[in-house]
Amino acid sequence: MLEVLMTPEVLMSLLTLTFLEIVLGIDNVIFVALMADRLPEAQRARARTVGLGLALAFRVIMLFGLVWIAHLEAPVFAIADHEVSWRDIILMLGGLFLLGKATLEIHHTVEGEAEHRGGRAAAAFGMVVFQIVLIDIVFSLDSVITAVGMTDHLPVMITAVGIAMAIMLLASGSVAGFIERHPTTKMLALSFLLLIGIALVADALHFHIPRGYLYFAIAFSLFVEALNILAKRGRRKTG
Repeated sequence: MLEVLMTPEVLMSLLTLTFLEIVLGIDNVIFVALMADRLPEAQRARARTVGLGLALAFRVIMLFGLVWIAHLEAPVFAIADHEVSWRDIILMLGGLFLLGKATLEIHHTVEGEAEHRGGRAAAAFGMVVFQIVLIDIVFSLDSVITAVGMTDHLPVMITAVGIAMAIMLLASGSVAGFIERHPTTKMLALSFLLLIGIALVADALHFHIPRGYLYFAIAFSLFVEALNILAKRGRRKTG
């Protein structure tokens, strides 16, 4: 594998692909942080590690099944003039799952039910890990397709995905800590999941929303929230 990565052309494709995998994983990091937050503090890091570790294994398996991935985009049936593929079905189910999950989390947060999660969270560890792996499979479709389009070298794809997942694992802890320190950002993160869910449903219906628009909206919202946090700190100091 090292010999393959030594050529400048392949090395450049590795760096580019790794960067794209990290960018495509931003939404996944937010979801992982929010799901792990439902567990007792002692179990959160383990849930993120196990969930993302299993997700990495599934992504590598998907990379080895490149022919199968390609067939996911082939139409399996049609509704009127609208052709539906397995990729459309997976994206639709994933988008609806995110919309439903984010809506329920917003409801629990607003109604104050999240404060009572400790008693039931211990039994939900496996479910949290399952949800992390499940939604990562949905998110990984674009990631794997991007990898296939960037290079023909499977070792490069696996290396880039592995690096990106390692960074996601490190970032998920920081994101989770930030959300815990600043509770208002949880609602913002949940709104991001709603936005991503809508984008997945739109993709399933063949109405593609450029991801650049989504990332700009997320970045702008984070910028505004950062200003709010700084202003709040300023008021505390002067008060």
